[in-house]
Amino acid sequence: MKALILRFDGLLMSFGSFIVDQHGYTDTFPGTSMLTGLTANALGWTHADFEKLEALQRRIIYAARWDEEPQTIIDYHTVDLGQPKMSSPGWTTRGTPEHRSGGPAARFGTHQRYRHYWTDGLMTVALGLKEESVHPTLLDLYEAFKRPARPLFLGRKTCLPSRPLLDPVTPIVEGENILSILSQVPVWDRHGTVVTEERKYRANWPAELNAAVRSQVREVYDLRDWRNQVVYGPSRRAEGYIGGAKS
Repeated sequence: MKALILRFDGLLMSFGSFIVDQHGYTDTFPGTSMLTGLTANALGWTHADFEKLEALQRRIIYAARWDEEPQTIIDYHTVDLGQPKMSSPGWTTRGTPEHRSGGPAARFGTHQRYRHYWTDGLMTVALGLKEESVHPTLLDLYEAFKRPARPLFLGRKTCLPSRPLLDPVTPIVEGENILSILSQVPVWDRHGTVVTEERKYRANWPAELNAAVRSQVREVYDLRDWRNQVVYGPSRRAEGYIGGAKS
């Protein structure tokens, strides 16, 4: 099989995860729906193209590796619920208005939000497609990432990449499977220089590969019903440590 090699390098990255109260967390690795949305954005699709999005999501296969381990950063911001546009009752799907309960502070006060991000990390992603002859093909994706229809972002719209996503040297790599392809790709340091140090790097790949690598299998809810904008799952992903090519 063949796969695109993407380099995720940006001041901030965020990979959709669960939300607890006012905390919006980020997962360690990107999910299938995030990569579907990223690819569709490069192709110029919109949310109205839900049938094409569903079909693309079913075909995407990927493996990811942290070349530079990131740090966690939490963005604190507030929402003024007392603004006219925020203070009116909202209509629910049941056809009845609903307002926030509690006293004036809860209903019209300031809501605090905490958004979790990765910062100062660099990730390499091998992105392939099942049914390689079906449109869009891997070559279509290559052209889209080379000349994106719209500005791309790494998770949330505030997470702008610091460099073009396609690997500038080997944007397409062939291998036995998606993990072997990723293992062939040289590890980069913070400056985009190939690392020659012999060590292991944290990685994520499809659990069904049964790779001869010590790993832990996780169930992640990383799929999206694009018509109804609902997250679902689970998908089974393996996480462990792998090496990387040196040249």
